Amino acid sequence: MRQTIKFLHTLSSCGLIGALVAYLLILWRAPQDTLSQYADMRETISLICRFTLVPSLGLSLVSGLMSMMVHKPYQEKRWAWAKAFLGLAMFESTLAITQSKAIEAAEFAARMAAGNSVEEARQLLNEALHGEWNVLFAILAISCAQTALGIWRPKLELPKSA
Repeated sequence: MRQTIKFLHTLSSCGLIGALVAYLLILWRAPQDTLSQYADMRETISLICRFTLVPSLGLSLVSGLMSMMVHKPYQEKRWAWAKAFLGLAMFESTLAITQSKAIEAAEFAARMAAGNSVEEARQLLNEALHGEWNVLFAILAISCAQTALGIWRPKLELPKSA
């Protein structure tokens, strides 16, 4: 049972980091010059989030918590609790970004359809993408930190006073 949970946790972590990298690559390289190109890019990102990112994140969180339940010594390790809290924070922020970007994309498309100038549309797109990059890098950093905690398992003890 323990090895099955560990396998699922490792597999879902790979899917999570892979989905985040795919998201970043699409934002970086996908054409976004026209409304239809932007809509296609958003649809691709939405599919990655819906079928890879969110399920991998959910499976990773559940399997990590199950691992703590199945293997009792993990309950006493600070690194395991740090991973659990980071996982919950990452789950919430990932859901927030996927939902907010879907709403933002719809608003952007509506503004474009209303006849905004091309320059104004580019400015709106640049503002939206700047914030998205920041959040994605933060989520990727948290994911890498969780992976590092799982590999190196530091003691995370407070220094003893003299």
